[in-house]
Amino acid sequence: MYLNCHSFYSFKYGMMSPQLLLQEAKQKGISSLALTDINNTSGILDFFRKAGQSGIQPVAGIDFRDGAQQQFIGLAKNMDGFFELNRFLSGHLKEKEDFTGQAPHFEHAFIIYPFRTAMQRHLRENEFIGIKSSDLNKLIFSDVKYLRNKLVALQPVTFPEVDYRQVGSRKITFAHRHIHYAHRLLRAMDGNTLLGKLQDTEVANANEIILTEKNLRAVFHDYPFAAENAQRILGECRIDFAFGHNKNKKIFYGSAAEDREKLIAECEEGMKYRYGNPDEKVMQRFRKEIEVISEMNFTAYFLINWDIVKYARHRNFFYVGRGSGANSMVAYLLRITDVDPIDLDLYFERFINPSRKNPPDFDIDFSSGERDDIIRYIFNTHGEEHTALLATYSTLKEHATARELGKVFGLPKYEIDALLEERSQKTRSDAIAEKISVYGEYLMDFPIHLSIHAGGILISEKPIHCYTATSLPPKDSRFAAARS
Repeated sequence: MYLNCHSFYSFKYGMMSPQLLLQEAKQKGISSLALTDINNTSGILDFFRKAGQSGIQPVAGIDFRDGAQQQFIGLAKNMDGFFELNRFLSGHLKEKEDFTGQAPHFEHAFIIYPFRTAMQRHLRENEFIGIKSSDLNKLIFSDVKYLRNKLVALQPVTFPEVDYRQVGSRKITFAHRHIHYAHRLLRAMDGNTLLGKLQDTEVANANEIILTEKNLRAVFHDYPFAAENAQRILGECRIDFAFGHNKNKKIFYGSAAEDREKLIAECEEGMKYRYGNPDEKVMQRFRKEIEVISEMNFTAYFLINWDIVKYARHRNFFYVGRGSGANSMVAYLLRITDVDPIDLDLYFERFINPSRKNPPDFDIDFSSGERDDIIRYIFNTHGEEHTALLATYSTLKEHATARELGKVFGLPKYEIDALLEERSQKTRSDAIAEKISVYGEYLMDFPIHLSIHAGGILISEKPIHCYTATSLPPKDSRFAAARS
């Protein structure tokens, strides 16, 4: 019945890591729940990985909101549904458009509208009305008999009941009221406002916690069908991300056979450039590497990197190939690296071997002035649907958190500076300083927004939106960044 759960990837709103959310669910005997972060799918893959270890059936979704106002919840029935939701969200993030109250028609996703907006709405077959405990009194005045198949019990989750945090050598216990207060601090940070001026509409209700199934059914005892409908929706959602399987682009040309033929042909050209008249030791190593690369389905990976450096040479860009790829003679022949593994007696097995499933590692350095040109070439070559910059998480750190909290409490800059100086000397001067210290420690390392990896690029076999939503980087760029 938990169709609307938030993690701390609902930036400056949610108060739990995916792992803590699953721990709470397991303690309460919950067998299935949906992670629906606000306009975000950054936590989904981590949530699914950890759910398998917890014995909980995970469901993927998105809480679509304008600011703090919920418009609707989308839950993916399957991988196609997750793709639909990610693509829809990414389009809005890219264009910086608000979400309207009406969801588009999704073929493979359920939609749940909040009760306050849904009663006069014509609902499609896959659309439902979410009923919170606070809506039950209003439901008395509705014509429920016509809505039995459309009402679903909705218990949003934003907070743990209690949280234990290790801060240095100390273990600090935060009760629910403290966690809700920390949430209000985050919401004030997000709105760049004083805590005293924070509107109630910007804050999650304090009752957004996980209840046992027995207690939750007791809340909806007059409408048991709503609880059953919610459970049925969760039961119809199944996604398998096939963790452990390579998601990189698998074919560079038309087929695996064409890729292998092209790789061998380019290596033979490189053989003339690197070795002139190679001896049997070189040829033996070459044949061995080609067989392992083909067997491990990494042919396209080598061709992708070969194509990038070929373009760089065409543009007269200087580059340096690093990483464990320096152990590969094929990489040396393709001029991805300039390290001769034969001369230096480097073992190829440290780079690729049949027992290693992870793709090989190439780090190719370009100058900052030429990097955008290379990125543009990669996007144009492989298509924007299959290519994304790699995102990173910016998290709250000690001094920045203290400054943000100081502003939320209304302290002028000189007092915040003085407070930071006192903190460096491990002294606390008053109640506000105490709160900043305690809540700053609690919020430490919470993710607050996305940033961009210095040079990481994803090139996937399936469209990127099969796995995550994308958005534009903070700087002016047309290249999308993967959000997880």
